[in-house]
Amino acid sequence: MTQITSQTHAISLNPATGEQIAAYPYENDAALDASLNRASEAFKAWKRKPLAERSLAMIALANALRDNAEAMARMITLEMGKPVVQARGEIEKCAQLCEWYADQGPAMLTPEPTQVRNGRARIEYRPMGPILAVMPWNFPIWQVLRGAVPTLLAGNTYVLKHAPNVMGSAYLLRDAFTRAGFADGVFEVINVTPDGVSKAIADTRIAAVTLTGSVRAGIAIGSQAGAALKKCVLELGGSDPFIVLNDADLDEAVKAAVIGRYQNSGQVCAAAKRLIIEAGVVEAFTHKFVEATRNLVVGDPLLDQTYIGPMARFDLRDELDGQVQATLAEGATLLLGGGKAEGAGNYYQPTILADVTDQMTSFKQELFGPVASIITARDARHALELANDSEFGLTATIYTRNDELARQIADELETGGVFINGYSASDPRVAFGGVKKSGFGRELSHFGVREFCNAQTVWVDRH
Repeated sequence: MTQITSQTHAISLNPATGEQIAAYPYENDAALDASLNRASEAFKAWKRKPLAERSLAMIALANALRDNAEAMARMITLEMGKPVVQARGEIEKCAQLCEWYADQGPAMLTPEPTQVRNGRARIEYRPMGPILAVMPWNFPIWQVLRGAVPTLLAGNTYVLKHAPNVMGSAYLLRDAFTRAGFADGVFEVINVTPDGVSKAIADTRIAAVTLTGSVRAGIAIGSQAGAALKKCVLELGGSDPFIVLNDADLDEAVKAAVIGRYQNSGQVCAAAKRLIIEAGVVEAFTHKFVEATRNLVVGDPLLDQTYIGPMARFDLRDELDGQVQATLAEGATLLLGGGKAEGAGNYYQPTILADVTDQMTSFKQELFGPVASIITARDARHALELANDSEFGLTATIYTRNDELARQIADELETGGVFINGYSASDPRVAFGGVKKSGFGRELSHFGVREFCNAQTVWVDRH
């Protein structure tokens, strides 16, 4: 009998209790070959389906998600600890994503005619083939579908390699595609080791690769895709600045900062991780922020009143605690929390670090958990300089009543997204992605539909 280990199985642990939920054996080369073959064969038929039919399939998928929303939300909560109310919201957001692309997506794929010298031409958006997606655990359904839905609508097929700790969610999502009437192979799920991922990237049946994950994973996947001469999209980490200027509405800024930092227990790539507060309001903001954070309900993620649940993985909690302790040793002030919670679960206390400088660990590194760092800026220019002083560039937030100043700061922020008087979010109507070590390529909006398309130029009557 094969011993169950993380080398042989994808193991799902309930982070609220530490108990094992399930263990899924990794697939061998033959199973991987069969999955890639199904995706390749399905592509031949799927790409020829009229765009209107592919759009209707997205409506069916939205219905299938809503029909099984409670079971899927519960699985998310059990596997990675997301509070169940937030998990339900994730499923509904995915259903709305499907409906939006069903309605708006076809226009994004319409051929674009143009008059050119000595003839006529048009740009056709052709699908590329099976797309390999390596996805993370923090939004087990949303992270997958925000890439899969526009990619599938364009006529590609999709091969999902999900994080080992959320394979139950991956299989429930595959079931939703089946109930929605998608043919075998259009949406494939593979459960393989990193070696299996490398083999899939190198396989000629895979047309391109997309990854959401860490910088380390991005370097590995990006280099392998490059070696295979395959396009890739990388959505990596973030240490997003949340700028509050002296004239900001502090109550609104605090409310947004709490949500932006602590939703999903702080495990969001585009979370408000570095709170950069102008000197004139830093004391007032800090007081309000500490009190609001202190009132957050930490506990059983299956209870509706819980706002912060356990962190998803025990090793990541250890890493986070190491970063917090290093920052305190460097001279930061602890205002709240500051350590692991007692008990069997993988909880970390909601933590606030003040007097953080640009030389400290929590400023330089991404803290992926319920920890906020407060940094004081001398003025708006200094706040901008602090915001850009990062190897990451995913999103940024600015709170000010001065619209012109906000636009000036936004113009100079080195990020993929800027939110003025509102916390970071992803929405199908706008592009999402980063710069610098936050990755490259874009998801959502028309960029997401066309990212894995061959923009084919067709010339007519060129003399």
